[in-house]
Amino acid sequence: MTMTRTTALAAAFILPLLLPSAPAVAQDDGGAQETKAPRRYRVGIGAQAVPSFPGSDDYSIRPMIDFSYTREDQFEFEAPDEAIGLGLIKTGTFEVGPSLNIEGKRKPSKVGAPVDKVKTTVEAGAFAQLYVAPNFRLRVEGRKGLGGHDGWVGNAGADFVLRDADRYLFSIGPRVTFSDAKYNQAYFGVNPRESAATGLPLYDPDGGVQAVGGTAGLLFQLGRNWGIMSYAKYDRLIEDAGKSPLVRTYGKRDQFSGGLGLTYTWGGSR
Repeated sequence: MTMTRTTALAAAFILPLLLPSAPAVAQDDGGAQETKAPRRYRVGIGAQAVPSFPGSDDYSIRPMIDFSYTREDQFEFEAPDEAIGLGLIKTGTFEVGPSLNIEGKRKPSKVGAPVDKVKTTVEAGAFAQLYVAPNFRLRVEGRKGLGGHDGWVGNAGADFVLRDADRYLFSIGPRVTFSDAKYNQAYFGVNPRESAATGLPLYDPDGGVQAVGGTAGLLFQLGRNWGIMSYAKYDRLIEDAGKSPLVRTYGKRDQFSGGLGLTYTWGGSR
């Protein structure tokens, strides 16, 4: 799961994991039964400030929710700006699976100008990630908008991870965001109707690199059960997105977000 994207659809991933289950039992070659380590769970709840929509200079306060579970000595690393993902294929240090994200709607009242509304968008796609070293991960995501902007959007990034098991985990790394012409037209374009209403020139952006930036996250355990989670993220709109007269007049090329919350860990043999 991710800390920065929260929707009711996340329950489809979370709820089955919360159901009680009998300990899994494996049988080795000698016929003896070996009980797997019991699961440990961690849930985090907090608040975050994020741009109300891509290119906005207005911020919204949204919930920040994280859920993880493991049978290992430590929870798997997840960057705070990942979409909801589920690893289906894992081969050594390589992992692939589906991803899901929700992009909030753009209201004219939030823009401060009579522009077209962009409805809430469900984005579905896939991710792939590779650990090139134990503390260095590469990850790419690509998602298609279902309704709303109806375009394609994706991210590529790298994370340097510094951790002491689950006592603390610090991550930092660069990000590049890509989007196609349909996505860019929805958030950064100016069509004839919007041009007549705002006085802005017509603008029909192409796809390409939308933004560059970086993300840093921190998980810190305060005690056996309680901990804190936090993150900070920065993106700079560039190329056609950054040149948008809509962004330059009513929005902002610099996009900041950040959040803070509490975590609670339970389960395991401790």
